Amino acid sequence: MRQLAAGVAVLTVKDDRDDLGTTVATLMSVSLDPPLVLVSLDSAGYLAEVLLRRDRWAASLLADGQQAVASRFAAAGRPGARLLLAGAAHHRGAHSEALVVDGGVAAIEAETTQVVPAGDHTLFVGAVLGVDYVDAQKSPLVRLRSRYRTVQ
Repeated sequence: MRQLAAGVAVLTVKDDRDDLGTTVATLMSVSLDPPLVLVSLDSAGYLAEVLLRRDRWAASLLADGQQAVASRFAAAGRPGARLLLAGAAHHRGAHSEALVVDGGVAAIEAETTQVVPAGDHTLFVGAVLGVDYVDAQKSPLVRLRSRYRTVQ
Protein backbone atom coordinates (compact mmCIF):
# COMPACT_ATOMS: atom_id res chain seq x y z
CA MET A 1 0.00 0.00 0.00
CA ARG A 2 3.05 2.26 0.14
CA GLN A 3 2.67 2.58 -3.62
CA LEU A 4 -0.63 4.46 -3.27
CA ALA A 5 -0.37 8.19 -2.63
CA ALA A 6 -2.64 9.47 0.15
CA GLY A 7 -3.54 12.91 1.41
CA VAL A 8 -2.17 13.87 4.81
CA ALA A 9 -4.49 15.19 7.51
CA VAL A 10 -4.31 15.97 11.20
CA LEU A 11 -7.22 14.55 13.19
CA THR A 12 -7.95 16.28 16.50
CA VAL A 13 -10.42 15.82 19.33
CA LYS A 14 -11.07 17.76 22.52
CA ASP A 15 -11.08 15.44 25.50
CA ASP A 16 -12.12 16.48 29.00
CA ARG A 17 -8.48 16.86 30.04
CA ASP A 18 -6.61 17.82 26.89
CA ASP A 19 -6.61 18.34 23.15
CA LEU A 20 -5.39 15.26 21.30
CA GLY A 21 -4.44 14.61 17.71
CA THR A 22 -2.58 12.46 15.24
CA THR A 23 -1.48 12.50 11.62
CA VAL A 24 -3.58 10.27 9.36
CA ALA A 25 -3.27 9.23 5.73
CA THR A 26 -6.51 7.23 5.79
CA LEU A 27 -9.24 9.84 5.55
CA MET A 28 -11.76 9.49 2.77
CA SER A 29 -15.13 10.59 1.54
CA VAL A 30 -17.78 7.90 1.96
CA SER A 31 -20.98 9.60 0.87
CA LEU A 32 -22.10 12.88 -0.64
CA ASP A 33 -25.72 12.65 0.52
CA PRO A 34 -25.53 12.70 3.47
CA PRO A 35 -21.93 13.94 3.61
CA LEU A 36 -19.91 11.23 5.40
CA VAL A 37 -16.17 10.72 5.85
CA LEU A 38 -14.16 7.81 7.22
CA VAL A 39 -10.94 7.76 9.20
CA SER A 40 -8.93 4.68 10.20
CA LEU A 41 -7.03 4.62 13.51
CA ASP A 42 -4.89 2.04 15.30
CA SER A 43 -7.28 0.35 17.74
CA ALA A 44 -4.58 0.16 20.41
CA GLY A 45 -3.93 3.91 20.28
CA TYR A 46 -5.20 6.34 22.88
CA LEU A 47 -6.89 8.53 20.27
CA ALA A 48 -9.10 5.63 19.14
CA GLU A 49 -10.05 5.08 22.78
CA VAL A 50 -10.96 8.75 23.17
CA LEU A 51 -13.03 8.75 19.96
CA LEU A 52 -15.10 5.89 21.38
CA ARG A 53 -16.35 8.29 24.06
CA ARG A 54 -16.09 11.68 22.30
CA ASP A 55 -18.17 11.76 19.11
CA ARG A 56 -17.05 15.06 17.62
CA TRP A 57 -13.69 15.66 15.96
CA ALA A 58 -11.93 17.76 13.32
CA ALA A 59 -9.74 16.88 10.36
CA SER A 60 -7.37 19.45 8.86
CA LEU A 61 -6.20 18.47 5.37
CA LEU A 62 -2.64 19.72 5.20
CA ALA A 63 -1.01 21.70 2.40
CA ASP A 64 2.48 21.71 0.99
CA GLY A 65 4.66 23.52 3.52
CA GLN A 66 2.96 21.90 6.54
CA GLN A 67 5.27 18.89 6.72
CA ALA A 68 6.52 19.99 10.15
CA VAL A 69 2.98 19.94 11.55
CA ALA A 70 2.39 16.48 10.05
CA SER A 71 5.65 15.19 11.53
CA ARG A 72 4.92 16.60 15.00
CA PHE A 73 1.53 14.86 15.15
CA ALA A 74 3.02 11.60 13.80
CA ALA A 75 5.82 11.35 16.41
CA ALA A 76 5.57 8.71 19.11
CA GLY A 77 5.04 9.88 22.68
CA ARG A 78 3.90 13.31 21.56
CA PRO A 79 2.48 15.91 23.97
CA GLY A 80 -1.00 17.41 23.74
CA ALA A 81 -2.18 19.00 20.51
CA ARG A 82 -1.99 22.56 21.87
CA LEU A 83 1.77 22.17 22.39
CA LEU A 84 2.19 20.58 18.97
CA LEU A 85 0.50 23.59 17.37
CA ALA A 86 2.57 26.19 19.23
CA GLY A 87 3.69 28.66 16.60
CA ALA A 88 1.27 27.31 13.98
CA ALA A 89 -1.93 29.17 13.15
CA HIS A 90 -5.00 27.32 14.40
CA HIS A 91 -8.45 27.85 15.87
CA ARG A 92 -11.08 25.87 17.74
CA GLY A 93 -13.87 24.40 15.62
CA ALA A 94 -17.36 25.74 16.25
CA HIS A 95 -19.02 22.30 16.03
CA SER A 96 -16.47 20.00 17.66
CA GLU A 97 -14.42 22.34 19.87
CA ALA A 98 -11.42 20.44 18.46
CA LEU A 99 -8.33 22.31 17.27
CA VAL A 100 -8.30 23.08 13.54
CA VAL A 101 -5.00 23.74 11.76
CA ASP A 102 -5.17 26.85 9.59
CA GLY A 103 -3.42 27.16 6.24
CA GLY A 104 -4.22 23.73 4.85
CA VAL A 105 -6.25 22.86 1.76
CA ALA A 106 -9.43 22.24 3.78
CA ALA A 107 -10.75 21.48 7.24
CA ILE A 108 -13.91 19.70 8.34
CA GLU A 109 -15.65 18.86 11.57
CA ALA A 110 -17.52 15.60 11.97
CA GLU A 111 -19.55 13.54 14.40
CA THR A 112 -19.02 9.79 14.56
CA THR A 113 -22.10 7.87 13.40
CA GLN A 114 -20.62 4.40 13.05
CA VAL A 115 -17.62 2.53 14.47
CA VAL A 116 -16.33 -0.55 12.65
CA PRO A 117 -13.58 -2.83 14.02
CA ALA A 118 -11.25 -3.82 11.16
CA GLY A 119 -8.28 -5.98 12.09
CA ASP A 120 -5.86 -3.96 14.22
CA HIS A 121 -7.61 -0.71 13.26
CA THR A 122 -10.96 0.90 13.97
CA LEU A 123 -12.89 2.74 11.28
CA PHE A 124 -14.79 5.83 12.39
CA VAL A 125 -17.50 6.99 9.98
CA GLY A 126 -18.46 10.60 10.63
CA ALA A 127 -21.25 12.87 9.48
CA VAL A 128 -19.81 16.17 8.33
CA LEU A 129 -21.06 18.92 10.65
CA GLY A 130 -19.26 21.78 8.94
CA VAL A 131 -16.50 22.79 6.57
CA ASP A 132 -14.20 25.27 8.31
CA TYR A 133 -12.44 26.34 5.12
CA VAL A 134 -11.40 25.24 1.63
CA ASP A 135 -8.39 26.70 -0.20
CA ALA A 136 -8.30 25.21 -3.69
CA GLN A 137 -5.30 27.40 -4.60
CA LYS A 138 -2.93 25.45 -2.37
CA SER A 139 -1.26 22.15 -3.23
CA PRO A 140 -2.12 19.29 -0.87
CA LEU A 141 0.49 17.44 1.14
CA VAL A 142 0.56 13.73 0.28
CA ARG A 143 2.37 10.70 1.60
CA LEU A 144 3.93 8.23 -0.84
CA ARG A 145 6.53 5.55 -0.13
CA SER A 146 6.94 6.72 3.50
CA ARG A 147 7.74 10.32 2.52
CA TYR A 148 5.76 13.54 2.38
CA ARG A 149 5.36 14.78 -1.19
CA THR A 150 3.69 17.68 -2.94
CA VAL A 151 1.27 17.61 -5.83
CA GLN A 152 1.89 20.13 -8.57
